[in-house]
Amino acid sequence: MSEEIDVPTAYAMWMAGDLIVDVRSPEEFAAGHVAGAVNIPLRELAVREGELPRGQVVTVCSTGIRSLRGATALARTGRTSFSLRGGTKAWAAAGHPVVTGAEPGRRRTRSLWRRLLRR
Repeated sequence: MSEEIDVPTAYAMWMAGDLIVDVRSPEEFAAGHVAGAVNIPLRELAVREGELPRGQVVTVCSTGIRSLRGATALARTGRTSFSLRGGTKAWAAAGHPVVTGAEPGRRRTRSLWRRLLRR
């Protein structure tokens, strides 16, 4: 299963600890990506899918076009996957954490206790 999701849904999934996979080139990824995202370029996704931990995945690119293709490819392997509509541009426009460089960067996540209290 794969589907497109909006920024608030992706943010909630990110806060819950779901894996974010950026399917852009390493150069695009280094220029700015969702904090904590891992980079697996779309052209490598099919052969590297086994490197990903179990669980659902949110794919992201710059605007959402390549990430939809990535989510669909992951769904073909039996993985539940989602594509961020609007991509990193929409994520950043919403004021969510974006980092630069080749490393994933740190996620700012609330503790389980705080998440439960805010529900």
